[in-house]
Amino acid sequence: MFFSCEAQMKSEAKNEKTIEYIKKSKLNKHDVAYFASGCFWCVEAIYESIPGVKESISGYSGGHSEFVNYPLSNTGATGHAEAVAIYYDADKVTFKELVDIYFASQNIEQVNGQGPDRGSQYRSILFYANDEEQKVINEAIKKLTAQGYDVAAEVQEFSEFFVGEDYHQDYKKNNPNHPYIKNVSNTRYERFKKKYDQMKSN
Repeated sequence: MFFSCEAQMKSEAKNEKTIEYIKKSKLNKHDVAYFASGCFWCVEAIYESIPGVKESISGYSGGHSEFVNYPLSNTGATGHAEAVAIYYDADKVTFKELVDIYFASQNIEQVNGQGPDRGSQYRSILFYANDEEQKVINEAIKKLTAQGYDVAAEVQEFSEFFVGEDYHQDYKKNNPNHPYIKNVSNTRYERFKKKYDQMKSN
């Protein structure tokens, strides 16, 4: 059976609870990285399993529209991709490690999507906030290219992140029996964990 992130949710919801949570938890005191890599339900859960990551928030970034929500994102017309804001403790996990995890958790060569989720709203994008982050990203891509990969991910200077609707946050954790989670997210997560264990042992 074919499962995709887009097919599962058509309703629109608000994001006030998530924004309030970010403020109350003082997440902004931590370093933050922004990545897009297919369905944010999958990516959020992957990064939240990493020691040193304080929180991963689902949302949208990388486009031209001044407003975006889930239904609009799915049209592809906003230019935004489903993305995650990863709040992390730089003393426990580095930006370079987050980039390595990014590539280890996806099909590096898939253009405009990951797995069954296809379209510009699911494209892979690495965002950088400064020259050092850009250098880390470019070096990682150079290394993968030398290994024979045709890297599909875009590299963009970070501009703005739009917090996703409340019901998208911790979706894998809160909806373990959802067909998409069971058939797509869990498979992607387990595949990543095997690679991550190998990364740690090297």
